[in-house]
Amino acid sequence: MRALVLLAALVWSLASAQAETLITSLSNHRVLINSNYTGTQIAVFGAIERDAQTVARATAYDVVVTVRGPRQFLTVREKERLGPVWINLEQQKFPSVPAYLSVMTSRPIEEITSVQQRQRQRIGLEAIVNSTDFTSQRDGADRPFREALQRLKAQEGLYLEDERGVTFLTPDIFRAAIPLPATAPPGNYEVDVTLFADTVILARTNTNFELVKTGFEEQVGVVARDWSLAYGLATAAIAIFFGWLASVIFRRD
Repeated sequence: MRALVLLAALVWSLASAQAETLITSLSNHRVLINSNYTGTQIAVFGAIERDAQTVARATAYDVVVTVRGPRQFLTVREKERLGPVWINLEQQKFPSVPAYLSVMTSRPIEEITSVQQRQRQRIGLEAIVNSTDFTSQRDGADRPFREALQRLKAQEGLYLEDERGVTFLTPDIFRAAIPLPATAPPGNYEVDVTLFADTVILARTNTNFELVKTGFEEQVGVVARDWSLAYGLATAAIAIFFGWLASVIFRRD
């Protein structure tokens, strides 16, 4: 029994001797969207702390920053042209996927982790999109729809991966800029920061920020959400009124 206690103490001392602490902070935890909003960036700052017992590592650190936006339900459909019209063929539903997804790394992710580790830990854009919980699998039939979703989101600037997005200012201090285009939806954004050395995960931290509509846009959003019937009737009435007004103005006698 005493030998087991001594062995456990030795293992704990060895683990603590190689432990790093990851400290991160955001430049802003709340981004306001108004009528003049054209996109912005949020900076992630991080510091790697080691106590006196932590041994120095022979290789440099690597960092992966993953940002996930609010969840949404999406359906990707395969279309085929039949004469002058397009018809829907197969489709794939994505019940709860990030509306925004970006991955920033200190160097190419293939050099930071192995394929197996990326798939297991869901690190990197490809690993997240192809993970089992991203959507239901259909013996490979779902793969073209995953690729189509990633391609369409990338065209909107909402799914991206930057292999040089994390910059080390010193060997222990780093910075990354999170791009938020004008198409980024409002809601809560989760920021996951993972520290690597020699393909091994040393530490991981999570934080978040919020993208919020303000001013007239916020009031319209609240009315549309809480008073959907009245909002729909008012929108239809305004459309009818301006249609009638246009017919009066441009009427030819």
